[in-house]
This record gives sequence, C-alpha cells and structure tokens, in this order.
Amino acid sequence: MTLDHPGEDQIVVRVAATGFCHSDAVARNPKFADKLPMITGHEAAGVVEWIGSDVSGIEVGDHVVLTFAYCGTCSQCSENHPAYCETFLQRNILGMLGTGGATATDGEGKPVMARWFGQSTFATRTVVDARSAVVVDRDLPLDVVAPLGCGIITGAGTVLNVLDVQPGSSVAIFGVGSVGLAALLAAKAAGAESIIAVDLHPSRLELAAELGATTTILGGDNEAVVAEIRKLTDQGTHYSIDTTGVPAVIVSAVQSMRSRGICASVGIQAGDVVLGGHTLNGKQLVSVVEGDADPQTFIPHLIQLWRDGRFPFDRMLENFPFAEVNEAEQASLEGRAIKPVLVMD
Repeated sequence: MTLDHPGEDQIVVRVAATGFCHSDAVARNPKFADKLPMITGHEAAGVVEWIGSDVSGIEVGDHVVLTFAYCGTCSQCSENHPAYCETFLQRNILGMLGTGGATATDGEGKPVMARWFGQSTFATRTVVDARSAVVVDRDLPLDVVAPLGCGIITGAGTVLNVLDVQPGSSVAIFGVGSVGLAALLAAKAAGAESIIAVDLHPSRLELAAELGATTTILGGDNEAVVAEIRKLTDQGTHYSIDTTGVPAVIVSAVQSMRSRGICASVGIQAGDVVLGGHTLNGKQLVSVVEGDADPQTFIPHLIQLWRDGRFPFDRMLENFPFAEVNEAEQASLEGRAIKPVLVMD
C-alpha cells in the first residue's frame, strides 16, 4: 500500500498503537460501499517521521496522540468547538477535504480511501493534518495514550465539558463500555456522589464498581431499571448519559432523571427516539459529538488526571497484536474486552 504524498500542513506518523472503536465497524455499512476499499482505525499514537513546510509546533521524533479532523477556521472551530466543525462529516466520515494525502493506492495502483476520521490508523504509517496531532511527553506509553483521541474524550468530555457534572450530584450511565467507563471516571473525578452504571454485561458492571460506580444495575428491563434508579436517587438523577444509541434506552435515560435533569446521548443512534408528551417535563436531551472537546487542551488534561491517579482509564485497556485485529473486534463485540488496543510490531 502506498500513501499519497502529504500536504504542507500535514505530517507522517509511524503508528505504534491504535485503539479499536465500534465506529471502525460502521464502515461496513452498505451506505459506505462507494468509499471502499478503505483503511479504518482512528485512535492512534505514534512517532512523527515527516512534517510539512507549513507545520509549526511539531518536530520529527515527537510522540503524538491522533484525533479527529477539523478545519480550524469555521465558526465552530474558531469558538473552540472543533467537534462541531462545519465540515466534520466530510473530513471524518466521507474522507474528503484532505489538502494532501487523502488516499492511498494498492499494489495494482487502484485507489484506497485512507482518511477515515482523518487518520486511517490500521496501518503502520498514516498521513494526518497537523492540527489532528497532539504532542505528548516521550516518557508516556504509546499503547496507553492511543485511545484518548476518540472514545475516551467522548465519555470524559461529555461529563466535564457538556454536562459540567457538579460535586455531590448523581449520574446514571447507560452502557459502560469504553465511552461509558470514561464518563464514569470523569464523574468520579468531578466529585459526583452517586454514579449508577447500567449494562447488559456483568463483567463490565464489575469493573465499573471497581472504578467508582456506587451502584450497578443489570440492564434488559427498561421499566425496572428506571424504577430502581428513581428509587435510589429520590425521584431521579441530576444527569444521565446514554452510550448505546438504542432509542428505548435513550428514553429510559431521560425518564431516570428528576426535573431539570440533563441527558446526554453520545452513541450512534440506531433509530428514531420517540418521547411522550410529558417525558421531558423540564428536562433536557442533548446530543454530544467527541465530548465537545478541544483535543489540544483536553487530551493533556486527561493525561495529567491519569498521572495524578484520578483518571485510571488504563484499567479498561487490553492489548492485542495488530495481526489479531479480528479477534480484538470480536472480543469487543462480545464484551470480553472493553477497549482493545492494537499494538504494531
């Protein structure tokens, strides 16, 4: 596989490790058929091997965490909300708008889309926009910091940037995979008093309890879950987070809150959400992308919390050799691995 020559505002990174995110499986959806063949992967860390002439603040040899693509100039980016970049869809999902290396070619010279979330990191090397790379200290283990660029900032950013969870408050988290556990850790760091974890996998609930959940509930019966949460929290939580994207679960997340509660939906929605006339009753339901994070400041913030022992996200990671990518995906889908990390040879 040969990558296009990078643009002057891009860099080439040797990938050391990359997380497996459920979003990487989305590329199999028939609606992406016209984009295939495609290299997926978008939660990576590695070492800079080349920089364009217009790049500043990054040097060859720097260690970087890679994150989503954004333009840096639209109204959303200018107001420090790059996750809502006006060209987010085109840059991250459709593989467009790269000023340089936006594609690759296979051994027969045929094009391959190599810009999934601006990265395509299921590869030994990747071409990315310089603004999508966050320089980190060289003493940090790259296989640990790699997943920070998407799922982890999504969960933690939802709590810290969007909901602004307050000390002494209550939070219910529906789905405690990597995004949900990141939200749990952030809620604990923010001082939430009651953190309720709901999931279909007992093993995930066990880890959630170890990481700070004050109550765990086995999901499946939405009405029973809502009733239990409202009983535990005196008429409902202050905040709720849905990471599943399942419409019925989103409705349950809203119902589990007290009036004036705020529910954040962060999963890829699997259908229409239908709310009864009195379901909201002064509550708010918001959709969150990438934790509304500015990666250049938020990723270093999470790393510092981790160094301080207040954000042990490494507890959810499990390494796999890159050659075992299929096993990593299956382990993730079955709930045996919460956040697989593919390590390059």
